[in-house]
Amino acid sequence: MSTKAATTTTGVEAQESFWSRVPWEKVPLMVTFVGLLGCIIGYSVDKAPQFSHSYLVAFMFFLSIALGGLFMVLIHHLFDAWWSVPIRRVSEQLACLLPWMALFFIPIWRMSKELYPWMSMKPGDSHSLDIKSGMFNESTWFIVSVALFAIWGLWSHKLRGWSLKQDETGEAECTIYMRRWAASGIFVFAFTLTAGAIFWVKSQEHQWFSTMYGVYYFAASVWVTLGTTYAIALVMKKTNTIPIIAREQLHCIAQWLFAFTVFYAYIHFSQYFLQWNAAMPEETFWYVKREQGTWAYVCWVIILGHFVVPFLTLLRIDAKLSLGIMIPVIGWVWLMHYTDMVFNIMPLIHKDGPTLHLSDIAAVLFIGGGLTQIFLYNFRKHAPFPQKDPRMGEVLKNQAHSH
Repeated sequence: MSTKAATTTTGVEAQESFWSRVPWEKVPLMVTFVGLLGCIIGYSVDKAPQFSHSYLVAFMFFLSIALGGLFMVLIHHLFDAWWSVPIRRVSEQLACLLPWMALFFIPIWRMSKELYPWMSMKPGDSHSLDIKSGMFNESTWFIVSVALFAIWGLWSHKLRGWSLKQDETGEAECTIYMRRWAASGIFVFAFTLTAGAIFWVKSQEHQWFSTMYGVYYFAASVWVTLGTTYAIALVMKKTNTIPIIAREQLHCIAQWLFAFTVFYAYIHFSQYFLQWNAAMPEETFWYVKREQGTWAYVCWVIILGHFVVPFLTLLRIDAKLSLGIMIPVIGWVWLMHYTDMVFNIMPLIHKDGPTLHLSDIAAVLFIGGGLTQIFLYNFRKHAPFPQKDPRMGEVLKNQAHSH
């Protein structure tokens, strides 16, 4: 062996040795602590208004991924699709993050008066608030918030519980129970997701009127969840954690991602078009505020980045299976969804345009690191995919056929 070849081999081995020594299982926990420290410093440096809004942006970003996971589980059982069986456990684990989101919601509850100006208003201060006082008051806000987490926790726990029981017993009855819970859950999901979007984001500007905001947040949530699911499925496939993941699963997820790219654009444009065409002050002011200063550039970033770029990229069939294309697309999806949440929340305190603060980064690290640690812990406790699902035979048959 030549000296050059020996040196190259030694370098590769050293690199592999380095990566093998990295405590990957502890990385999310370390990120959480770094984020927590950053949140403490950010609250002191940026002050309460900035920190509270930065935290809400991060919270709604990660909540959308957990809610999207629950939706994917419900849809799987409703339509009984074979292709989603290998990745169903991924969606179940994402959905099971919802009860934990209640813990991350505590700072929002404690800072609610910073986030929702109507909580500090008195009767007569705002006519639009007076006519909605039965809905927008502190007691109702708190009760609804607790109820939402309880409902999401119940459905995610039941669906995952029956799934894990089927791993042990193989009873087809478990599938029947999951379908029943999914049939009722899809209506509960639609109502509760809308309520969460209205009470936690839309109510910041209580005078704004929109009948499409729940669907808007739903479309964005499923979009970012599909990108996240693709990333997790790809890692599971490459590490052979879920060996039954084939090209069909990745291709189907990418197809859904393409579909929701179009659906999100349709909903967002419909909301804008209808409100602008009606020209009613209680509707148009929301967009007028977001067309001031550099927020106008953010509007174009969302139009191009949330629709045009992913639409044109995913239009080709082969692009959906190209790692060189899909890996950057996944990162782009996360960035655009975060930008979308900033666009919804930050104009309340930054009227001239967005600015980056320590609190923005710290909140993402704290919530994201914590949820990742919980996800990995739960994932390691059980089988990474359904072991005795009735459609597993069909999955293996199609996988063998594809090879």
